[in-house]
Amino acid sequence: VQLVESGGGLVQPGGSLRLSCAASGFTFSTYTINWYRQAPGKERELVATFASVGGSTWYRNSVKGRFTISRDNAKNMAYLQMNRLKPEDTAVYYCNAQNWYTYWGQGTQVTVSS
Repeated sequence: VQLVESGGGLVQPGGSLRLSCAASGFTFSTYTINWYRQAPGKERELVATFASVGGSTWYRNSVKGRFTISRDNAKNMAYLQMNRLKPEDTAVYYCNAQNWYTYWGQGTQVTVSS
């Protein structure tokens, strides 16, 4: 089982990044996909969710209207499009797959700074 994130990097405030999460080794379509983040000295927090059934999504208030979570079950991929990035979005971003089991990726660093 693997979840591999990519797409992080350094971006200026107001910029955009698209994170990708490549899944393998499990039935991706049956798992809810979550993106979490953890900033230095802070607890890991849930950023966005894409349910496996019904396709509903959820966002934490601080990213609503700026971030978009999506998934492509045919490709076993999940994405997090992040627009209008702010310095407070700086964190390590983790992809998480949740159903009977919970799987985590290794994380990708996002730094928003001028």
